[in-house]
Amino acid sequence: MTDNTKRFADHVNDYIKYRPSYPQEMLKVLEQRISFNKGKIVADIGSGTGLSSIPFLENGNKVFAVEPNEEMRAAQERMLAQFNQFTSIDGTAESTTLADHSVDIIFSGQAFHWFDKIASKEEFRRILKPNGTIVLVWNSRSTRSAFQVAYEKILYDTIEEYKTVNHRNVDEKIISDFFLPQEMESATIENSQVFDLDGLKGRLKSSSYCPKAGVALEELMSRIDGLFSKFEDRGKVQFVYDTIMFWSK
Repeated sequence: MTDNTKRFADHVNDYIKYRPSYPQEMLKVLEQRISFNKGKIVADIGSGTGLSSIPFLENGNKVFAVEPNEEMRAAQERMLAQFNQFTSIDGTAESTTLADHSVDIIFSGQAFHWFDKIASKEEFRRILKPNGTIVLVWNSRSTRSAFQVAYEKILYDTIEEYKTVNHRNVDEKIISDFFLPQEMESATIENSQVFDLDGLKGRLKSSSYCPKAGVALEELMSRIDGLFSKFEDRGKVQFVYDTIMFWSK
């Protein structure tokens, strides 16, 4: 069985270059709904290369970026070194190493589906301050366009592992149950990227389920060539996301 903490070790460079950022509107939603401000201390759990920490650091928040993968953690330390409020932590959702009741916000972008739900919930209770908030966010690929419907079909048809590690397998009931006995709230923000062919391939290669080499990768990239040829407009395609936010105090 694949160790989930090591899944992205071979995907770091593509992750940095091709993964979407988190929209600034995300912080505005939190300001309006949970009285978020730059004085709040944030634990970014499963912080990866640090993309998810950037909005909070640019806002002036103190951020503990908790990431178990050595390669991803090294990347975030390089990318975020200029922020004095940034602290890189070698830890997991189930064992963050943070002090009891030390953070106001637990944030997880694109990572909750990897967590042990029971153990992480206990750990989150331990490190959250009274009246603290858990915020779970995904940049979820839209399937409203014919292009992205076809992209999704390629993944299902050619990558067997995609069927089991796809974050869409974590539905709202699983998230709502995780938040119990508190009630879950949610919001959705539109987000997007524009790719040329190399960028589209790099976006796919940034995913943990993408084959690393060999015939499987060659066949997959051939399918992407065909997809791009069909849908490109002046050498570009638009990749649209729904940035889906869930939170509960």
